[in-house]
Amino acid sequence: MKVGQEVKVFRLRDRVSSAIAEKLGKVGIIEDYKITDGNGVGFVVKFQDKSTTWFFEDELKPVS
Repeated sequence: MKVGQEVKVFRLRDRVSSAIAEKLGKVGIIEDYKITDGNGVGFVVKFQDKSTTWFFEDELKPVS
């Protein structure tokens, strides 16, 4: 995945706040990369409502 790519949140790995849980099934654009705690790279995703949050790669799927 790369910056500028459109992605869909299809699963959540951990327990999250209700605000983040609401992003499940939503489509957004990758804005940046995030270095995680040693388990890999995450992606900062911006949604249509202008909110941003980060997800692990296995929580996102590219939108065709």
